[in-house]
Amino acid sequence: MAGGAAIQSGGRNYEGGVTLFVVFTCMVGATGGLIFGYDIGISGGVTSMDTFLSRFFPSVYHKEKSAAKNENAYCKFDSHMLQLFTSSLYLAALVASFFASATTRSFGRKVSMFLGGLTFLIGSILNGFAQNIEMLIIGRVFLGFGVGFCNQSVPVYLSEMAPAKLRGALNIGFQMATTIGILAANLINYGTAKMKNDYGWRISLGLAAVPAIMVTLGGLFLPDSPNSLVDRGKREEARKMLQKIRGTHNIDEEFQDLVDASEASKQVDNPWKNILELKNRPQLVFAILIPSFQQLTGINVIMFYAPVLFKTLGFGAEASLMSAVITGVVNVLATVVSIVTVDRVGRRVLFLEGGIQMLICQILVAVFISQAFGTTGTGGLSKGSANFVLFLLCGYVAAFAWSWGPLGWLVPSEIFPLETRSAGTAITVIFNMIFTFIIGQCFLTMLCAFKFGLFLFFSGFVIIMTLFIYFFFPETKNVPIEEMNAVWKAHWFWGKYIPDDAVGSYASRNVQMTKTP
Repeated sequence: MAGGAAIQSGGRNYEGGVTLFVVFTCMVGATGGLIFGYDIGISGGVTSMDTFLSRFFPSVYHKEKSAAKNENAYCKFDSHMLQLFTSSLYLAALVASFFASATTRSFGRKVSMFLGGLTFLIGSILNGFAQNIEMLIIGRVFLGFGVGFCNQSVPVYLSEMAPAKLRGALNIGFQMATTIGILAANLINYGTAKMKNDYGWRISLGLAAVPAIMVTLGGLFLPDSPNSLVDRGKREEARKMLQKIRGTHNIDEEFQDLVDASEASKQVDNPWKNILELKNRPQLVFAILIPSFQQLTGINVIMFYAPVLFKTLGFGAEASLMSAVITGVVNVLATVVSIVTVDRVGRRVLFLEGGIQMLICQILVAVFISQAFGTTGTGGLSKGSANFVLFLLCGYVAAFAWSWGPLGWLVPSEIFPLETRSAGTAITVIFNMIFTFIIGQCFLTMLCAFKFGLFLFFSGFVIIMTLFIYFFFPETKNVPIEEMNAVWKAHWFWGKYIPDDAVGSYASRNVQMTKTP
């Protein structure tokens, strides 16, 4: 396996197993993904509703309604203000990530979750009662603060609570909640689009309060992770919590590893400065590239603008919303596949298979759209061709949902040592939000300019990221989170950055590592 690092023992085996308590806490914690997913799904639906467009974006509404048959289909939704409605949230999330990192490190993961849920709740109320575009954008900013805090804290919380052998499956609960949020939003949009006056879009936007309340309550009542408790000097609480989530009193070895990691982290005055050191170079590169590549797959072209995109391809208003529901169902089901397989086949296999499948689907979609609309944007898809394009888009969504979707959050959350974990996770969220903002703000303009070539544009990045994973990503399944440096040390390229004293005891206790060129 080119570029991999084989850990033949499958990782150190700590005492204890999976308890109902840890499963329950991870399920509740994962609800932080609901607010992220609900917003992704809801924004595309309301921007295709006539009552919403006519109130806030009248120029787009009149362009769509007065469109002649020979008008360029690629450009009829091109509006910077419409794109700003979607993307402003992610710019706010980017800013919030800086504050969320310090909050998560100093006060614990659950405090960040609580603040995320609370600010998202405020944003949902503002959006549901919005009277003008300014109120709408301010509401989106509050939603963005909520997303920034939750996306920074939830994946780390899940990785720290879960036992190593099930860390992948339990961490992907975050992505599972995200996909459920998207699907719920699609179903709500399908129902509310039939309502007259302003009730439809107001209900769609206002119901974001439901997942916000769930996350806020979770932040109040969930226990903090043992890692966070140790890091804040609450060692006895941490020991009791570790015993509770592992279901055994024999946790001395794992607890000592947490203490050692905490002691090492306290030697670091500035995690943001420390993360730039050579010994953290592999983690830093992945914290930047994984979330960036995740967005450059082009997935949010589908998730943000699915109804708008389907309208562009000639689907009717109701058919466009139903097509978004179909892709939402596929998204949820494919995420289940990832949960079942990620700790069995590993991260690399899912990354590579997903990349190849996305590439094939994107190229075929570009071919069909080019034949139907050409470069002028005039023409249309036959019913059979439209259904086949929908099938291809479902194949593309499925590939993303069992690879780059969940792994884009899982991998960065599990590779950092404790001393740089808060900064590393913040960097992950920052780059995810930067590229999410760029895609959200530019997609409709890019569609107008690139036409069917937009899908080829994203497929080019899929080729690059798949090759990057093949050569540079070592397998991390079943490796204890505090002992991940051993994996980097064993890698053919990254090994030179990791000093011997950074590997710890993992490499010398029941583990054999082999480098694979």
